[in-house]
Amino acid sequence: RALSPRPAVAVRCQEGQLAVTVRRDLFGTGRPVRAAELSLGKASCPPLSPNPAQAFVTFVAALHECGSTLQVTPDSLIYRTTLFYKPTPSSNPLIVRATPAEVLIECHYPRKSNVSSGAVHPTWAPFRSTVAAQERLRFSLRLMDDDWSRERLSNGFQLGDSLRFQADVTSEGHVPLRLFVDQCVATATPDRSSSPRYAFIDLGGCLVDGRAEDTGSAFVSPRPRPESLRFLVDAFKFAGDAGNLLYINCHLRVSPAAQAPNPWNKACSFSKASGLWAPLEGTAAICSCCDTGSCPSP
Repeated sequence: RALSPRPAVAVRCQEGQLAVTVRRDLFGTGRPVRAAELSLGKASCPPLSPNPAQAFVTFVAALHECGSTLQVTPDSLIYRTTLFYKPTPSSNPLIVRATPAEVLIECHYPRKSNVSSGAVHPTWAPFRSTVAAQERLRFSLRLMDDDWSRERLSNGFQLGDSLRFQADVTSEGHVPLRLFVDQCVATATPDRSSSPRYAFIDLGGCLVDGRAEDTGSAFVSPRPRPESLRFLVDAFKFAGDAGNLLYINCHLRVSPAAQAPNPWNKACSFSKASGLWAPLEGTAAICSCCDTGSCPSP
């Protein structure tokens, strides 16, 4: 059979998203596939509203959406996803007229150059200077006094007290940033993987300790500024542990301040009054995974 002048699957890797165009006659047999039988990524993202008269089906998704994965190499950022073709079962269960197919899709971006093919908006720093500035990000996590005005001089607490944490990031010449705390883990030894181990912030920004009875643990609203985040945690100790020390390790992360909070970038507290999770910013939907435990990895 002669090769088609146009590929069956075409991909355009853009600055923040990818566009995938799929020929309806995917296999070149003259029998078009249905748009509903095509999906993108492990999240099964559907195509744009198809026009039955068109010979192509189009997908558009942000690079981190649809369950894509990111690989970082010394020279490149590689986003990977998969186009799935899952044919509708035949009306006759005894026979099969089509087989499923998968098409691996990759978008490669250089780490040390500007990936934009057009002019950079003047309010944004070019990608080259952004990468250079990443090494100058300085993160801090401090225990604060009762009115948040200064760092607490003592690190001793009684059960019933509240620990006031303030996380900050400072940078030089970077685009505006918003800070998040993905996870905080308490252990009885300096080894964060030791046992006993209690993650009081988990699932990419869910303050899970707030669900415990008789606790007021929560993120503090509003933020002092986008690059700063405050949260309260009621003092605790490990049951049966004769020691009186806790070691706390937290994973801090930033995203562009202009990017709206989402399930990957969130700060969610549990409201006992409503019995629901509430975000520090954004819509309640971004916190829904705090209940199911299926939050996407940042």
